[in-house]
Amino acid sequence: MRRINFYLVRSVISGSAVALLLLTLLDWVFAFLAEIDSVGRGHYGLAQALLFTLYTEPQRMYTLFPTAVLIGTLLSLGNLAAHSELIAIRALGVSVTGVVKAALAAGILMVVVALPFGEWVAPAAARSGQAFKLAAESGQQLIREGNDIWARDGDRYIHIEHVLPGRRLLDVNVYTISPAGRMRFALHATSAHYGDHAWVLQGVSETHFGVGQIGVQHLEKQMMPALISPKLFDLLDTRPGEMTLPALAQYVVYLKRNHLDAARYELSFWQRFTTPLSALVMLILAIPFVFGSQRSGGAGQRLFIGIVVGIGFYFLNRLSAQVGLVFGLAPLLSAMLPLGIFLFGGLFALRRFQ
Repeated sequence: MRRINFYLVRSVISGSAVALLLLTLLDWVFAFLAEIDSVGRGHYGLAQALLFTLYTEPQRMYTLFPTAVLIGTLLSLGNLAAHSELIAIRALGVSVTGVVKAALAAGILMVVVALPFGEWVAPAAARSGQAFKLAAESGQQLIREGNDIWARDGDRYIHIEHVLPGRRLLDVNVYTISPAGRMRFALHATSAHYGDHAWVLQGVSETHFGVGQIGVQHLEKQMMPALISPKLFDLLDTRPGEMTLPALAQYVVYLKRNHLDAARYELSFWQRFTTPLSALVMLILAIPFVFGSQRSGGAGQRLFIGIVVGIGFYFLNRLSAQVGLVFGLAPLLSAMLPLGIFLFGGLFALRRFQ
């Protein structure tokens, strides 16, 4: 029994790995083709587009993980069924429940490997990719670390702690340095938003450093035409996918504490848990299709079924998220609803083979 379980686990893992590799290559090709539209902006050329898609591919790869598990399980176990190996395994006394347990063991092993990759490697790579693209398109020197952004514009150094949707900034600092390296001017604004072709800074404190004296001025509001180009704002926007789970949790608390809309980020927070869980649900969902087509249907049919189910789950997941944001549903409910529907369908289908 131990050898049989090991054989099933190895088959599921190898099949899922191959499926993930093929899906990733296909996704990268489409991502690169889509990125060609941005070629020609500033210093952003084909080589930069290629590098950018390589930076951001780990994030998309993690998103494809559940679908790859579904397709890989269908093909690997389907191949065993096509060669009558599943019939022999069941003849040895292994029940459908035993096959499901072996498949889930394989899924848990894959999740253990994929989870650190999706929570640390992929967000860090995506942040680096966005910073690289932003620097290439704008020509500005930019450094991004988590939510913090540093930018240089001539003799000015701009530090932004939080970039929010709707062209809003929080905790903005502008430092002007003389050619000799001496601080000439410092500005702090509690918030800023873009409107009327200029940035409107609120809660402003200005500090002027003169020879032997320092002048401080407080303003309720101030206009600043040149801060950050609004054309680059979409790239500067803090994306949930570029944040680790702890950083995302802290950011949700920060937004709620400042009475800002946190639904988008809270939904992404709960979706971080549903991604690995959905891989296990895809495993459960694949088993009935494998046993239901032991005598009929080949690899092509199983591949088609896997693609259809995977696409269905993807679109239902997206639909649930959008509907939840539009109608103000609880983010936890929006994130878990597609998972619950497919889990119920998989368990219901498995009852036919008990």
